[in-house]
Amino acid sequence: MLPLPRHAVLGNERSVVDLDSVETSLHPSRTDLGAEGYELLIEAGGTAIVAATEHGLWNGHCTLRQLMAVDGSAPHAHVIDTPRFAWRGAMLDVARHFFTVDEVKRFISLISRYKLNRLHLHLTDDQGWRLDIPGWPALARHGGSTATNGDPGGYYTLDDWREIVHHGERHFVTVVPEIDMPGHTNAALASVSELNVDGVCPPLYTGKQVGFSSLRMHLPATERFVHDVVRTLAENTPGPWLHIGGDEAHSTDHAEYVEFIELLQREVAATGKRMVAWEEAGAAPLHRDTVVQHWLSTDKVAAAPAGVGVVLSPASHTYLDMRHDEDDPLGRRWAGDIDVDAAYGWDPVDVVPGLAADRIVGVEAPLWTEKVPTFDAVEHLCFPRLLCLAEVGWTPQPMRQWDDFRVRLQHETNRLAMEGVNVHRSKLL
Repeated sequence: MLPLPRHAVLGNERSVVDLDSVETSLHPSRTDLGAEGYELLIEAGGTAIVAATEHGLWNGHCTLRQLMAVDGSAPHAHVIDTPRFAWRGAMLDVARHFFTVDEVKRFISLISRYKLNRLHLHLTDDQGWRLDIPGWPALARHGGSTATNGDPGGYYTLDDWREIVHHGERHFVTVVPEIDMPGHTNAALASVSELNVDGVCPPLYTGKQVGFSSLRMHLPATERFVHDVVRTLAENTPGPWLHIGGDEAHSTDHAEYVEFIELLQREVAATGKRMVAWEEAGAAPLHRDTVVQHWLSTDKVAAAPAGVGVVLSPASHTYLDMRHDEDDPLGRRWAGDIDVDAAYGWDPVDVVPGLAADRIVGVEAPLWTEKVPTFDAVEHLCFPRLLCLAEVGWTPQPMRQWDDFRVRLQHETNRLAMEGVNVHRSKLL
């Protein structure tokens, strides 16, 4: 059972569960269950799930399926369960390498099984622009034509994008799109001459370096570009968040960077959405409803204005593009090898010294794809480590124990493998 329910009584008796006969009921008055909690009862007379919302019923069904054995039986149980954090996410970088609509939908279906409820899609970077923007056709058609190492590119039409976000809604996963600005923008600069100081587009980039590209505030086309991109995202994304990147803008002057973040905040706010940005944006005067995402420097998070919410993605525990271990043929090493014990063994409240617990919005595990050219490789790097994050984000710290979790993780890893997921076989399981 992943994540571990807060209140669970598991019996020795078992009954075969008919999923089509599970009794479900909505009780909005059950405020104790919140927006995602549920109560699950499995006994000889039948199985029932109660929740205050449809999302809660979904989560109850997720737990029920995890409890069921291959023969369809499940232990008698009474579970009352609510999440620790509201934001429990995974990030997929489709800019460095492109993944199709069907592959992204498969990713959503897999993560939703473990009550992960956010999919952060990194849509643009130096190596590729992946979303069609009306009025700026070259962004996707030219900027999206390649990928890291010169591998095949691709992009999503707005119909494709709506299909992805609708699939997310059906699985209670909110899609959070990221258009990275002002740095990580070579694909845009290579596509639109007006975004360049000299009016000349640089060549498309297929390498792995960062920090060399930047939009410029003083150019006449820049604000129109930002406005159109943000507006398109907002109009085609039902979720409340737009991620504007903001990381590694090493080629942007500090004063210009701050001005750019303020512009992005105004544009996002004008659409009625909330802005999310990487931790570097904490150097600017942020609105209280902006969310910053920590990945490397706790000092930058600590510098953000008081009251700003924080999503935690500490690289040494959550970066899925790192190797599992020294024998892993895939993955990078700069943040260290991350096996399942490291992916599981951290407490979000201990990450940023002095950060009040009520400012932690949640947790997220990113997968950057400079060295991840296929969806088979995505599965290898994400599973089962994403299951560790699911429990970090859901289960209160006092109820988390590695020895217990390890047994459940091994069981669920085997289940995923039987279903054709390209899981990594950790030596710890």
